[in-house]
Amino acid sequence: MGHPLGIVEILGLAASLSLLSGWRLYLCVFATGIAMRLGVLPLPEHLAALDVLANPWVIGVAAFAALCELLADKIAIVDTIWDGVHTVIRPLGGALLTLAIVDPSDPATQTIAFLLGGGAALLAHGGKAGARAVVNTSPEPFSNLAVSTVEDLFTGGLLVLAYAYPLAAAGVALVLLALAIGLLLAARKWLRRLAGRQP
Repeated sequence: MGHPLGIVEILGLAASLSLLSGWRLYLCVFATGIAMRLGVLPLPEHLAALDVLANPWVIGVAAFAALCELLADKIAIVDTIWDGVHTVIRPLGGALLTLAIVDPSDPATQTIAFLLGGGAALLAHGGKAGARAVVNTSPEPFSNLAVSTVEDLFTGGLLVLAYAYPLAAAGVALVLLALAIGLLLAARKWLRRLAGRQP
């Protein structure tokens, strides 16, 4: 087992997890639980609240939910409904994951972490849902399947990177933040262009 994470690593990991939760919440919970179970993610004592994620039942349920999301994400109409339902679930999950990572002895820090974690997850979710709404209008199914698969690989790869190199997690979070904002702006531009074509 490695050394306990420092404050910079914890903040970077919290930011990465909250943003990635906006894309693949259940995969984040599953991967975090597995990382803790295997000792890849050693945590300071004050993060004992995260131990629940290493519970085999939690890992199993998260794995099942991640599989459902993986399949739902490949079908355009199901993906749109799934994203609509998860407009509340993903930000809340991201906020709770972030909340579990910060020191519980400081309520002010926990409140800020909860708000920022939820906001980051909502931003990432908005970028994903907006971009996928554009892709889902395509009449052929292959673009949706390709984009979804890229999201799966991208999220999994970034989770592995954040766990293997916690110091790099802050950089991962910045890239995700820029990507989420870019996706939101692109979706907004496309929707405005579409609205301009309406009679």
